[in-house]
Amino acid sequence: MIAASPALDDSGGLRRRIAGAPLILVVLVVLFGAIGWFDPHFLTAPAILAFIKRSTPILIISVGELFALLTGGLDLTVGAVVNFVILGSALLLNGHGAYTYAVIILMILFGALVGVVNGAFVTWLRVPSIIVTIGMALAINGLALLWSGGSAPGYLPDNYREFGRSNLSGPGLLDGLPISVLVLLAAVAVAGWLLHGTGFGRLLLGLGDNARAVRLAGAPVAAVRLLAFAISGAAAALGGVLLGGFSGPSTDAGAGLELQAISACVIGGVQLLGGRGNIGMAIAGSLTLQAIFMLLNLIGLPKPLRDAIQGLILIGAAAVAALRRK
Repeated sequence: MIAASPALDDSGGLRRRIAGAPLILVVLVVLFGAIGWFDPHFLTAPAILAFIKRSTPILIISVGELFALLTGGLDLTVGAVVNFVILGSALLLNGHGAYTYAVIILMILFGALVGVVNGAFVTWLRVPSIIVTIGMALAINGLALLWSGGSAPGYLPDNYREFGRSNLSGPGLLDGLPISVLVLLAAVAVAGWLLHGTGFGRLLLGLGDNARAVRLAGAPVAAVRLLAFAISGAAAALGGVLLGGFSGPSTDAGAGLELQAISACVIGGVQLLGGRGNIGMAIAGSLTLQAIFMLLNLIGLPKPLRDAIQGLILIGAAAVAALRRK
């Protein structure tokens, strides 16, 4: 009898690989299939690329939020930072593109500074991060509305908006590739290197898992926490640049993004109390959450009901994460 070739008879191995796949990826595939059932065009490459393009701001913001979550804290300022970045950019540029890149760098530095201030209050004054970041969010939103006069000013120049809405034109795979996706890939590469390829990343995971042990080991706990919140703030500012480029100035463009970012991370399997999480979890959770929103929109549910469902998803994911940690 001739034995079957492993390469030809690999059904058992395939089943094991499917069973061992992270649950979030299975859910994401099911959601894509459901969206494709309502809209078959969605399963084409251009449509999926357009979906990722629209999701890029929240993907970057969620990756930044991951760093704050891994410390055992929360960053609820990201939505306010997005609002400030969009309104501030429009006011500073006033439709002229001569200083676009300088303003973008200035806004990213502003986001990082907000993160450092948040981290300083949490680290040295021992104020809970939820209190610090809620207060900071209120202050930033107030400053943005005061600066803009309560309305969205003018428009952003074309060389600013191209980061969020333009595509490349070139040979092969580059043709039609959104610029925002390239920004996303660069941001994910840097974040992945920081978290998974440096001592800072190992200390960050240890800080969320057992802060006292890390402190007793002589690690620079304060510097780690400050950098984590700074990364979260800078990512929020970068997400604001892309969102402003995609949709234009608005006084409430960042409303609810902090909850979306936290929900995305938790759905992806990141633990709210820190110590467990990676870049892939944040990305997968973000795509899943955006796919849920798109499916609910195709079904025809009104926005208030979609918001309620998002809240239930966050509660359910947090409960599952707590049970898993216990």
